[in-house]
Amino acid sequence: MRTPIIAGNWKMNKTISEGVAFLNEVKGKTEGDAEVLICAPFTLLKDLKEATKGTNIKIGAQNMHYENSGAFTGEVAPSNLVELGIDYVIIGHSERREYFNETDETCNKKVLKAIEVGINPILCCGETLEERESGKTLAKVENQIVKGLADVKSEDLEKVVIAYEPIWAIGTGKTATSEQANDVISEIRKVVKGMYGDLAEKVRIQYGGSVKPSNVTEIMGQHDIDGALVGGASLNSTDFLGLLKF
Repeated sequence: MRTPIIAGNWKMNKTISEGVAFLNEVKGKTEGDAEVLICAPFTLLKDLKEATKGTNIKIGAQNMHYENSGAFTGEVAPSNLVELGIDYVIIGHSERREYFNETDETCNKKVLKAIEVGINPILCCGETLEERESGKTLAKVENQIVKGLADVKSEDLEKVVIAYEPIWAIGTGKTATSEQANDVISEIRKVVKGMYGDLAEKVRIQYGGSVKPSNVTEIMGQHDIDGALVGGASLNSTDFLGLLKF
C-alpha cells in the first residue's frame, strides 16, 4: 500500500509570523492516514521546522539549485536545506517552468541532486489547456517524466513523488474530473513502469489543481491517485485540515 501524501504549496504567500500562526492552529489536528507536508517560501523554513517539532507535519521547500555552491546569485544551495532538516522539495512546478525558464533537463539535475543529499523530490508535470484540447496531454507528461527521471537509480525511485498538475486547473477554479485526473495518473504510472518495471507500483503520484475540501474525497477515491499538491486551499488552516478528511 502506498501512503497518501497531502502537501500544501504556499507559493509566495505568508510571512514567518503568519506561517507559525497557521501551524499553531493545525498542530494536534493532523493525525490520520496521510503524510502531511507544507512547502513554504525559503524564509519561513527554519521557523516552520521549529514549530513542527514533535508533530507529524513535514516541511518542504519549493525549489533548490542543483549545484552545491557557486556564483548563482539569488539561488539556494541544497546544503542549506539539508542543514534545516527539510524533508521534501518541489521540482519543476509549472510556474517555475513558465516564469523562470526551468527545463526538463534542469529539473532532472535537481531531482538527482535532491536524492543525493537526502531530500525527497516532488517532480511536477502537466499540460496546458491547448495541449489537452489538441490531444497532446499524454505525450507532454510522458516527455516530462522520462526526462525528469533520467538516471534515477532503481533503488532511489521510491524516494520520488510525482505530482500531476494540469496547468489549466492551477489557481483557475477549474478542476479535472477525478476520472480525468486518474486516467492521466494511470498513464504516468505506465510510463514509470516502462522505465522501472513493477517498482512503479511503489511510486506515489499526486494530483494538483484547485483541490479543496469539497472535492478531495472524490479525488482521493481514485485508484491511482495517492495524494494532492494543494495551493489555495492550503493557505487557510480550516481548509487545510479539511483536506486531510478524505
